Amino acid sequence: MSGIRRRSFLAATGVTALGTVALGSSRAWATPSGLDVGRGVGDITGEPLGAGMNGYAVLEQSSAGLHLRQRARAFVFVDAASGGRLAHVTCELGLMFESIFEEVLRRLAMRYGETYHRGNVLLSATHTHGAPGGTDGHLLVDITTLGFRPATFESNVAGIVDAIVRAHDDVQPSHVSIASGSLDDAGVNRSPMAFDRNPDRDRFSDRIDPRSVNLQVTRGGELVGVVNWFATHGTSMKATNLLVSTDNKGYAAWHWEREVERVDYRNPSFVAAFCQSTPGDITPNLEGQPGTGPTTDEFENTRVIGLRQFETSQALAETTAPQLDSGVDVRWVYVDFSQYTVRPEFTGDGQTHTTSPAALGAAFAASSQEDGGGIPALGLQEGERGGNPALAALGSVLLPQWLRDAQAPKDVVLPVGSIPGIVQQILPFHLARLGSFHLFTCPFEPTIVAGSRLRTALADALAVDRELVVVQGYTNGYGHYLTTPEEYDQQDYEGGATVFGRWQLPATMQIAVELASAMRDGRPVDSGTAQRDLTGLVPSAPTGNPFVDLPSPGRSFGDVLTEPAARYAAGQQVSVRFSGANPNSNLRRDDTYLAIERADDTGWIRAFDDGDWYTKIFFDNVGPITETTVTWDIPRSQQAGRYRVVYFGDARSADGRLTPFTGTTAEFDVA
Repeated sequence: MSGIRRRSFLAATGVTALGTVALGSSRAWATPSGLDVGRGVGDITGEPLGAGMNGYAVLEQSSAGLHLRQRARAFVFVDAASGGRLAHVTCELGLMFESIFEEVLRRLAMRYGETYHRGNVLLSATHTHGAPGGTDGHLLVDITTLGFRPATFESNVAGIVDAIVRAHDDVQPSHVSIASGSLDDAGVNRSPMAFDRNPDRDRFSDRIDPRSVNLQVTRGGELVGVVNWFATHGTSMKATNLLVSTDNKGYAAWHWEREVERVDYRNPSFVAAFCQSTPGDITPNLEGQPGTGPTTDEFENTRVIGLRQFETSQALAETTAPQLDSGVDVRWVYVDFSQYTVRPEFTGDGQTHTTSPAALGAAFAASSQEDGGGIPALGLQEGERGGNPALAALGSVLLPQWLRDAQAPKDVVLPVGSIPGIVQQILPFHLARLGSFHLFTCPFEPTIVAGSRLRTALADALAVDRELVVVQGYTNGYGHYLTTPEEYDQQDYEGGATVFGRWQLPATMQIAVELASAMRDGRPVDSGTAQRDLTGLVPSAPTGNPFVDLPSPGRSFGDVLTEPAARYAAGQQVSVRFSGANPNSNLRRDDTYLAIERADDTGWIRAFDDGDWYTKIFFDNVGPITETTVTWDIPRSQQAGRYRVVYFGDARSADGRLTPFTGTTAEFDVA
């Protein structure tokens, strides 16, 4: 395939009932045959104006437009014999929060009773850093977005529920297979000194985890769905980006669905979910600086890194595997990580240790120099750049000795676990089985070696092939980073953000093994109790909220302020401007703010909308006046013809009523 460099894969054409066949670096496994599977997509797009974005913690990164709509992609797996069920949802969000999970569960319970519950619903974030935030019930994350954003929260929740409902309604007999291959030019390690401290570092020769894993669904021999796991951060778009963006994994999904399969999102015939595995220390910025690698254009980098994930996943989808017996099983547990005791067999030093109340270190505040963000003005440094000896001396005076000991060698700057409601400390962990495939989920951002150790521990406890185990972070809550103890000692960014201390990974391994042992033996587990839902306690953000709309002076809503040229060539950009309105009054879920329309014999047909890569919409807002710019980068393969741009908006009056309006440009030719 064109564009594939340093990637190896071959189609596996047959496997024995419980074994594997390895051809090159690609493997295919037989997995459940007696599974019913449903697929669904929901629109979870947040506010495209004035909403702080999750990920970089940069106050200036506030949305001012839209590049790609955010989507939730759900797969519901049902064991036809036992009725066992699992809902897996990949959400194009920066982070997944307990607040979203709890509200989704409430709405599912209202509709389906006990069919879906906190044990069989997995909501994961792709970790794009270009998604509107303000949706956590805990203060630490929402303070970086200037508060809670009810409209974005509602869109996220409603879209996820839509995706699950659509998948539920789509359930039917399917064939599921698992394939694994290698992708080694879509990320680099951003903390190599920390990585090199690991005694098991030789498992990853290039300091990355190249493993790309597909769970693929076919019906009647036709591929109808894929869930792919691969470890690279959603940071191809920089901290200066102000457009809502689903980053590289979003591009991979969009490209396969829209450009390859020509999917209509209102009734998708194919669904591709590109999920995170354990990318904690992996950046897509291949040259080690924000917005670098393989080019200096952040949009092109997003496309290329996404395309590489798609190409590898598509090649893996060509592998085949015979059917196996069905089976869906789940175990889950909630654990208070502020004081969890870790047994000697997991600590590695023969002693019992305890995790600590959450605390963030100076290296966290320094942020990752490879991806950007943070507060550079503070002058703080990661461990690989010398650390923060002056801050350490200050901490020895200001912080209690027990906390310094529990978090050592971290230079603590924010003892966030000492105040209720600042961060989530009671965390969910799940182990799900689909036939011979096992998925362990956690709310952390695990590094690749942390993920590798978890996979090994799980495979040993379950007595299964290690390659049939995937670890997925960013799921059903958020607990910050997860490093190995050796990486923690380096105190680079990831170690500074491993909030529960040096023994956080051993604690997670203990939890994973306990869940695996219970699943292996057919035993139930005490699942514990979730933390009290804090949704709504954080004050609402003051920015971007619509109060009243006024058109541009002397104009009406929808008037075209800048018309297109009369003619364009493929490869050029169309740019038009309208008298608009605040877009946050109506987020237009399952709809669009714009349309690129082409004339044919029957009238005007839609060629692109605001969910397509080639369009962008910008909102320039001053008080009650919003002017809207739409751009269209004409694909080089675009069909020649007569085109126009249409803009859809809603104007808010002083009494809160919304009046829809439409703006339409003059027609123009594309040669």
